[in-house]
Amino acid sequence: MSTQPSTSSKAPAANPSDKASPAASNDAQGRHWSDPKRYLWLMSPALPGVGLAALAGYAIAPKKLKALAWTGPALIHGIIPALDRLVGEDASNPPEAAVPSLEQDKYYDFIVKAFIPTQYAMTFLGAWLASRKNVPLEDKIGITLTVGGINGLGINTGHELGHKSSKVNKLASMAALAPTGYTHFVVEHNFGHHKRVATPEDPATSRMGESFWKFLPRTVVGGIKSAIEIEKSRLKRRGKGFWSLENELLQGWAMTAGFFGATTLACGPRALPFLVAQAAYGASLLETVNYMEHYGLLRQKDASGKYERTQPEHSWNSNHIITNLVLYQLQRHSDHHAHPTRKFQALRHFGEAPQLPGGYASLILPAYLPSTWYEMMDKRVIDHYEGDLTRINWDPERKDELMAKYADYAARVAAEASARREARADSAAA
Repeated sequence: MSTQPSTSSKAPAANPSDKASPAASNDAQGRHWSDPKRYLWLMSPALPGVGLAALAGYAIAPKKLKALAWTGPALIHGIIPALDRLVGEDASNPPEAAVPSLEQDKYYDFIVKAFIPTQYAMTFLGAWLASRKNVPLEDKIGITLTVGGINGLGINTGHELGHKSSKVNKLASMAALAPTGYTHFVVEHNFGHHKRVATPEDPATSRMGESFWKFLPRTVVGGIKSAIEIEKSRLKRRGKGFWSLENELLQGWAMTAGFFGATTLACGPRALPFLVAQAAYGASLLETVNYMEHYGLLRQKDASGKYERTQPEHSWNSNHIITNLVLYQLQRHSDHHAHPTRKFQALRHFGEAPQLPGGYASLILPAYLPSTWYEMMDKRVIDHYEGDLTRINWDPERKDELMAKYADYAARVAAEASARREARADSAAA
């Protein structure tokens, strides 16, 4: 059947020489399309290699190359944000016709898994250095932040692998998460966060007016509790108890304990405080990103009291290229929540999704400063909801205070939104 509208019921028969239909053109475009970022995705698995090289250089010449101990913080808080600003944004999407072959390309799976071996080598070397008596305290702090920061980025590797159904990918996901002790994330994120995202019931969704420091203990404790409840329920359905060998939480925690134990045996007891500290810092980076991703956003309830389906409007997004390359396009978070099994190389930008003022890397430090964060984000939330303050996911302890504070601003935004809608209606009627 022709895809072109006809002006007559007696339209002429299609001719092979006629111009190809849009569907055929799309198919052709898909067959000939190639990923312009294909080799740039290697930036992510290169990061633990950079960390390993930096620590090796420090080990060889600790006095001359002292600054190398701080490579991780320099990358996360300096170099990547600067490159984001320099390189800019990219809102382009792969053609849908190219997505099947793009997702079946094993090259991208290799890229994700390639992060893990170097991650472990870097962590072990960091533990060895941090356990040496002659390493100055300030250098140990830098090494801890370097290893923890890159392992924090490794949580995103675990995130990408954790959404794949095979047992091998699940184990690889837990392996990527084990150095930060955050293996419960595989369970809670997939079966807790994705179900409750952008609701007050979700410990991984931050509320407007809630500081990062208030959010952090709530999400850490709430996430662990949620993971335990989810795993208990899953095992109960199988007729198993919590202390079963099939318990994925116990499997993940055993991997962390095994790695920490083996590293401590090899490097000495001073390695254990280092491993714990770097894990805490790495996990905190994940929770900083969680804090950004859904701040103040709320899924509305229908007449029956059920939450609406997750839509692009329920996640903050960013198209800053460098951070997307480093984090497997995690910043295209709306598409990820709509299609959790969609692979990173095929994630799409949605114009209706709210946009952050920068890439994740550039927003980590502002997130630590409540007044700076509120100044950057609160009015964006109000703008997103066109001044309707009832649609915002508020911190319940600050809701009345903030609704009063932003009442005038919200009224102006609502009036402007109403005027735009009327103008569009008049234009359509004309």
